[in-house]
Amino acid sequence: MKKQLIIAIGMAFFILQSCSSDSNDEIDLTNDSTSTEVTYRNSIKAIIDANCISCHGTPPTNNAPMSLNTYDQVKNAVESRNLISEIETGSMPPVGNLSSTQIQQIKSWQSSGFQN
Repeated sequence: MKKQLIIAIGMAFFILQSCSSDSNDEIDLTNDSTSTEVTYRNSIKAIIDANCISCHGTPPTNNAPMSLNTYDQVKNAVESRNLISEIETGSMPPVGNLSSTQIQQIKSWQSSGFQN
């Protein structure tokens, strides 16, 4: 019985060692070519719908100055109305905040040329 336990532990150790990787084998997840590109349709619209449309709908409510229902309206808000600054400072939305990931997606969308 003791011999079987020692063999089982040895095999488990061997299996675990064979599954580890050397630093040369590590995968760079920061440059993953399979990741989804940030576009209005696959990322930005969902962020805006979940966090902004309650006031920035059509028509805008709660004294919101503009609607954010369309690609063009959101793009214009980023380019001309300091939308990124408003969300980074926490001025918008008035209740809750966008996550740092959501803010980064909007910045990436801007820097990649506002892909639809």
